[in-house]
This record gives sequence, C-alpha cells and structure tokens, in this order.
Amino acid sequence: MADSSSSLRFSTRCVHVGVNKDTLFNSCTTPIYTSSTYYWNDLKTNSGYDYTRSANPTRKALEENISALEGGVGAQATATGMAAITTTMHLFAPHDHIIAGNDIYGGTYRLFADVFTKMGLRFSFVDMGNLDAVRAAIEPDTKCIWIETPSNPLLNLVDIEALTAIAREHNLLSIADNTFLSPYLQRPFEMGVDIVVHSTTKYLNGHSDVVGGCVVSRTQENAAKVAYIVNALGLGCSPFDAFLVLRGVKTLGPRMEAHQKGAMALARMLDAHPQVEKVYYPGLETHPDHELAKRQQDGFGGMVSFDIKGGRPAAERMFAKIRIFQLAESLGGIESLIEYPETMSHASMTLEARRAAGISESTIRISVGIEDPEDLIADMKQALEG
Repeated sequence: MADSSSSLRFSTRCVHVGVNKDTLFNSCTTPIYTSSTYYWNDLKTNSGYDYTRSANPTRKALEENISALEGGVGAQATATGMAAITTTMHLFAPHDHIIAGNDIYGGTYRLFADVFTKMGLRFSFVDMGNLDAVRAAIEPDTKCIWIETPSNPLLNLVDIEALTAIAREHNLLSIADNTFLSPYLQRPFEMGVDIVVHSTTKYLNGHSDVVGGCVVSRTQENAAKVAYIVNALGLGCSPFDAFLVLRGVKTLGPRMEAHQKGAMALARMLDAHPQVEKVYYPGLETHPDHELAKRQQDGFGGMVSFDIKGGRPAAERMFAKIRIFQLAESLGGIESLIEYPETMSHASMTLEARRAAGISESTIRISVGIEDPEDLIADMKQALEG
C-alpha cells in the first residue's frame, strides 16, 4: 500500500501513512532509526539526512502521518507539547502582540506570561468566546490569535471560523491547539487556521508512555519557517518517541470513540448527581456551546470537568475514595485520570488568573479512558457518596 493517499479515509491514514519505509526487509511497521549522523555519498550528495537534530527518518514518518491527518502541507515533531508551542512563539519578534484566551492550559499561560514576556512579546488574555472582546484587543502590533478549543479545563468552545475571519481581516496569524480533540474530531485547517499544534503526549500517542509535540502548517511558507526554528533550537523529538507516537496513532479512531462514549455516560451521571454543582461537557444539550460543538467538531471528546459541591474539602474526600480513576495530571491516555486544576494542571497560573478563567476550588477535571463506562460511573458514584 502507498504511504499516503488523499483518497484514503481517516482511520486508514492513521494506520498506513508514514509506515512503508523499509525497502530492504519490507517491515510492516516503521523502523526506529537511532543513528545520530548519516554518511554522505560524496561532498555534494547524501540520502536526504545528515544529522538527526535536523531530520530523522522515523521522525519524518510521524510528521508525514500527522500532517496527513490534519490536512497540512508539513509538520515538525518536537520533544514535548511545550516545545511545539515554544516553536510557534519564535515566529514572532520583540514587541509583537498576541491575543489568547483567558482560560487556556496553565503551562501555556505560564510560558506566555512568565517566559516570553521577558523576551519582549506581549499578550492579552481575553474571553475568546466574545468576538467583540477579541476585536477590541487588537493593536497595531498584534500579530497572532492563539486558539484553544475546547479550553482547558472548562471546555469552553470558540468559533474557529469567526476567529480566523478576524485574523484574515487584520492580517494576523492564527494558531490552534488541537490537543483536546485530535484531528479525528476537529480539523482546524478546514476552518481557516494557519498553524495547528499538538501535545502528542495526549490523544495522538494515547498510552501515557511518551512526551512529545507537533507543529503542522497549512502553507509551505510557514512549514519552512517552523522547520528552520525546530532545527536551529534543537527541539525535535527523539526517534524512539516518534516511533511510540506513530504506533499509538494507529488506534486513534477506535480510542476516540471509546473515550467519548465513556465521557458522555459519565457527564450525564454527574449532571444528575446531587453532589455536583455544574458539569462542563459540550456533549450535554445544556452546555452553552453545544450547537457550536456540533457544527465544528465531529464529536464531543473524552474530557469532562465539573464543580463539586463543598469546594476543596469535598474534593479531597472524593479523591481519597476513587479506585479506578488515577489522581494524576496529563490526559488522553487509555486509563482514566482525574485531577485538581487548582493545585495541579493550572497551579502555574496566578490565583487571579484562575478565578478570571472560572477555575475554582470546586473544579475537577477528568480524562476519561477506554474502560467500561459502567465501571467508571460506579467508581465515581461511590467516591462522591462515600
């Protein structure tokens, strides 16, 4: 089978793109090329690879796969998800201004507010669901709109098409973090986004055994810029990590279906539970962005958040009683994880920033795994009621 074809459906591309690289032994899986350097044929020609920081055959295979899934023209696989975001920030210069949501992932907020501000970039954190607020934040030096949808951890959605229209009107770059849904459920390029980033640690790998990231570009111009930055800064992922992500992505479709089946069942249970104040899941008809989710997504995803009645004391009692859910950060793996944004995933945000984003001491975030939904429901019920 050919490595890639636009005629192949999504799950077939997951399995077959970036695989047939071994012409010597016809391996059905992509080999791991561990070599750090490659010999030249002569002073002018080589095999296309010279040094693994610049490019590696295993990493290239993963990049081909993710680019095909997102519908991009090129991708660069990075050492971590934060390395992917760091790559995109190097597209800008001191004094450039970037608009981002006020409820983004805590690590992204920290990178923007604490690291890149010291390097001269400026950021405005606004309610991205309010298009007037986005327009009002645009300045003469604004260069980018940073999109995270659904947001982390409150699963607020933003209208991607509307935001990219604003970006085009003002000649701004649009960058979307698509980690929470993966290209199986959302493809931002189809809605006008310029660059897509992923933490491949999460759903693309799906097994909680690697950290990685990826930057995918819609145009050759941006793809060349991103490739230069990744090489110059040494941000590329290792061959073994690339192999693991490429292995994991083969089952992306079936996993995402299992994730969202469990998430919907758990969200409905939580929505009716007397110990729960509020549930954040776009699949619920009561979610304010439910119709938007149906329009720009192919499903509702595997992330569920909720506010527990009784604040932190009630949360601590619940965490002490969970059995199947593991109290841990990260998300997107086959096992169900539960965490407390206040002291875990979003602790890097200031208290004021967390409250402005809507994160409270009652907020709990769940990454629903692929376990039987009935077992997850039973475990959550006994933890809430025990």
